[in-house]
Amino acid sequence: MAIHSIDMTHWTDSISGALDHAERLDGDLEYFAEHYLKIRPKAGGVVPFKFNPVQRKLHAIIEEQRAKTGMVRIVVLKARQEGVSTYVAGRYYHKTIKKPGFLTAIVAHEKPAVRNLFGLVKRMHDLMPDDMRPVTGASNAEELKFSNIDSGYLVSVATEDGAGRSSTAQALHASEAAFWVNLKEQLAALMETVPDLPDTEIIVETTGNQFGDEFHQFWCKALAGENSFLAVFLPWSEDPTYRKALPDDFVMSTEEKQLAELHKLDAEQIYWRRCKIADKGDINYFKREYPLTPDEAFLASSFDSFIPHELVLRARKSDHKGTGPLIVGVDPARFGADSTAIAWRRGSSIEKIEKRHGLDTMQVAGWVAQIMRDDKPAKVNIDVGGLGAGIY
Repeated sequence: MAIHSIDMTHWTDSISGALDHAERLDGDLEYFAEHYLKIRPKAGGVVPFKFNPVQRKLHAIIEEQRAKTGMVRIVVLKARQEGVSTYVAGRYYHKTIKKPGFLTAIVAHEKPAVRNLFGLVKRMHDLMPDDMRPVTGASNAEELKFSNIDSGYLVSVATEDGAGRSSTAQALHASEAAFWVNLKEQLAALMETVPDLPDTEIIVETTGNQFGDEFHQFWCKALAGENSFLAVFLPWSEDPTYRKALPDDFVMSTEEKQLAELHKLDAEQIYWRRCKIADKGDINYFKREYPLTPDEAFLASSFDSFIPHELVLRARKSDHKGTGPLIVGVDPARFGADSTAIAWRRGSSIEKIEKRHGLDTMQVAGWVAQIMRDDKPAKVNIDVGGLGAGIY
């Protein structure tokens, strides 16, 4: 009797590959996007959604926060046309179609912006393979529902009364928040619709607007750790497409050479910047839309700083060892969420800054007295406005 053996290797490899593919589609957003999502690039047409360097960097930051906290609370200050909105659209579509009962809210500053964002989502949905696309229920300008999994989208404009407030959502995409009317009130109400529970996400993304406006205040609180949001800045230099071939007679100006050295820019990036500024006709307008630093995003032509921010940035990046006696500066909190800050300085170098929140006059006075005993500064300077007089 003949005995036949069966080679199981190919069959096992095929099963293993199928399982690996399914697992990656579920847990790897970049893999899923490249295989199944379609977008319209700047050049037009429809192409697979492959992450660009800016999107890949943002994705890594968001996933790190999600791994640490179980939730996502991110505020993104960005340059124009870096693909941040497209990334958020893809991220939330992936979550919305794979999680039953998952509701995503999209809110923007005006109706054309909402239509564009929702258009990204609908294009991704319409161009999904038939066997991957969830069953569509309601589909109109304000909602997209997936009837077989009870998930979907709600869309609204931030200027509308009660935009998005009547529903409970698991994800919120707040777009161009710097241009919202009554941002503080609108965002506070919207954030109440997303519970502080695992697997919930809020991503606020925008270009900058005005120094001192409501979004600038919100951004500064995120930078200082005074709200639950992680501040993420994405300068135009992160986008590899923001460069231009050099003409034969190209020569950098002194200012451009300093900028290139400070931000590690190459000649093609500098030439792209020069051409964009010429097109815009105003360097401050260019900086606000294509910032290299967060400060540039909030520049206004009417705002004149005593110390130009370029000098501040250069000083921050310099490696300087302070010499001389220790001087301590105390900036007491004034009210609300403000924090008391104390700086240690030697010569022209700030050695460290510490902030503490919620201290009363006597607690701050005790903190300063402890520093005087331990560090023995030559001088302590206290801002005597508000609570400072009592501390002094």
